[in-house]
Amino acid sequence: MKKISTYIWENKVPYLFAVAALLIAVTLDMLSPRLTKSVVDDVIVGGDMTRLSYLLLGFLAIGVGRCVFQYIKEYTFDRTASKISAQMRRDLFIHIQSLSADFFDRTNTGELMSRVKDDIDHIWDALGFVSMLIIEVVYHTSIILVSMCMLNWKLTLIPAAAMLFCGTTAVLMERKLGGIYEDISEENAKLNTVAEENLAGVRTVKAFAREKFEITKFLSHNRKYYDLNMTQSKVFVKYYPYFSVVSKVLPLLTILVGGRLVIGGEMTLGEMTAFVEYSTNIVWPMEMLGWLTNSFSSAVASNKKIRKIYQETSTIKEADAPVLLEDVKGKISFDHVSFHKADQYEILHDITFTLEPGKTLGIMGATGAGKTSIVQLLQRMYDATDGRICIDDVDIRTLSLEQLRTSISYVMQDVFLFSDTINENIKLGKKMTTDFSAVKKASTDAQASEFIERMERKYDTVIGERGVGLSGGQKQRISIARALSKKDPILVMDDSTSALDMETEHMIQETLSELKDTTKIIIAHRISAVRSADEILVLENGAIAERGTHESLLRQKGLYYETYLAQYGEFMERKEA
Repeated sequence: MKKISTYIWENKVPYLFAVAALLIAVTLDMLSPRLTKSVVDDVIVGGDMTRLSYLLLGFLAIGVGRCVFQYIKEYTFDRTASKISAQMRRDLFIHIQSLSADFFDRTNTGELMSRVKDDIDHIWDALGFVSMLIIEVVYHTSIILVSMCMLNWKLTLIPAAAMLFCGTTAVLMERKLGGIYEDISEENAKLNTVAEENLAGVRTVKAFAREKFEITKFLSHNRKYYDLNMTQSKVFVKYYPYFSVVSKVLPLLTILVGGRLVIGGEMTLGEMTAFVEYSTNIVWPMEMLGWLTNSFSSAVASNKKIRKIYQETSTIKEADAPVLLEDVKGKISFDHVSFHKADQYEILHDITFTLEPGKTLGIMGATGAGKTSIVQLLQRMYDATDGRICIDDVDIRTLSLEQLRTSISYVMQDVFLFSDTINENIKLGKKMTTDFSAVKKASTDAQASEFIERMERKYDTVIGERGVGLSGGQKQRISIARALSKKDPILVMDDSTSALDMETEHMIQETLSELKDTTKIIIAHRISAVRSADEILVLENGAIAERGTHESLLRQKGLYYETYLAQYGEFMERKEA
C-alpha cells in the first residue's frame, strides 16, 4: 500500500502552490491589525490626516489580495485532494481486483463498497478542506502569537494559555473519537451489506413475503449505526463547549488586562486595539479545533480500514517469468489432483484424466460432488492442494494468468449479466476485437437471436442489473453466446442448459459438435447434455466413481445407469409397452 504521504509527495507541486497561497492570504490578514494600530495612534490620536488615505488604500489592497489568494488556496487544495482521492480509489480497486477468489469468499460486497466509497471520501475530506484548515490554523495561530509578542509579551500570556488549554482538550477528544469512528466504519459496512443483499434479492424477498423480517434486520443495523453516531455526538458535545467558552472569554480578558496596561502607560491605545483585533482573530482557530479533530479522527479510522484491505494478498501467485504458449491447442491434463479450502473438508480427491485437443469431456455427479471445483482449478481461481494440472503439457502454475484465463470460454452455472446492452454483454470477453457479425453468429449458434430480434432495440436493448427482465433460459443463451463469440481453444459449460427446453438444448449440442478444434468440458445433470462426449466422468464425494463413454457406463449399471433410469425410465417403459 502506498502511504498517504507518498500520494502527497507525488502531488507536491500543486500542494506547495496551495500552501504558498494560504500563507500569503493569512499574512495579508495579519497586516490588517497593524494598519488599525496606525489609524488609531497616528490619525485619531496623533491627528496626522495625511496618512489616512494611504492607510485606507492599504486596507483595500489587503482585502483584494486576500480574496485572490483565498480563491487560489481553496481551488488548488480541493482540486489536488480530488485528484489524490481518485488515485487512491483507483489503486484500491486495482488491488481488490488482484485478490484471489478465497478473499471474496469471506468478504462481503457491502464492506468493500464502504471501503472504496465512504472511507476514501473521509480521507479525501482530510486531504482537502481539513488539511487546508489545519495548516491555516497552525500558521494563523503562530503568526498571531508572534505579532502579539511584538506588541506586548505580558498580554500574550493570556491567549497562549488559552491555546494550550484548547490543544490539550482537542487531543483528549481525538483519543475518545478514534475508537468510535472505527466502530462507525465497521457498522457502516454491515449496513451497506444488508442493504445491498436485500436490494439485489428484492424479488426473492417478495416471493417469500419476507419484507417485514428484512426491514426489521435493516432497522436493527440502522439503530446500531444511529447509536454509534450519537455516541460520537455526545463526545463532541461534551468537549466543544470548552472551546466555545474560551473563544468568548479571551477577547474580554484581553480588553480588561490591556486596558490596565494602557492606563499604566505600558501600551498605546492603538497597540491595544490591534491586540484586541488579534485576539478576535485567534478565536476561530480555537472553535475549529473541535471540528477538525472530529474530521481528522474519522479519516484516521478510515485509513486503518483501507490498510487492512491492502494487507490482504492473493494466494494465486503468477510465476516470476511466466511461460507464454505460442498457440494454445487445448490439451488438458489432471494428474492426481486433490483440493480442499482452508479449514474445510476435501472437495476433490485424486482426480486424473487427459483430454486431447478438440475432444469433449462430460462431467456428472450429484450437487456438491465437486464438478464446478474442477473448472475453478483449471482457471486457477484456486490452486490444487496436491497433484498437477497442465494445458498442452505445461503446468498451469507456470503459465501467464492472463493467457490461461483468456484461453478458456466459461459459461457459468450462475449467469451474471451486466446492466448494459445485449451486444456489449456478448462482446464481454473480447470487446475490442469482436465485431457485430461475430456477435450475431454467436447469438444464432446459442439459439438467442430469435428472442433478441423480437425486442424493440434488438442487440442494443439494455438489460437490467444481473439480467433482470429476462427469463432464466434467455440469460443462459446470452451467456452461451458470450462464450462462443470468444472462439477460445477451450470451452467449459457448467450446467449451462439447465433452464432450456430439450429442443433448444439439442440444437445447441449440434452447434457444439461442429466445434472440431475446440476442447470442451460439459458439466451437467442431464444425460442428454453429456451422452455424446468422448469420455464421461461421474463424480461422487469429490472422487471419480465411474468413467467411460455413454454406452460403456450404461453397461456398468452403476451411478450413471441409475441417473439414466431416473431421467428416461418412464419413456423406456412406454416404449417397451
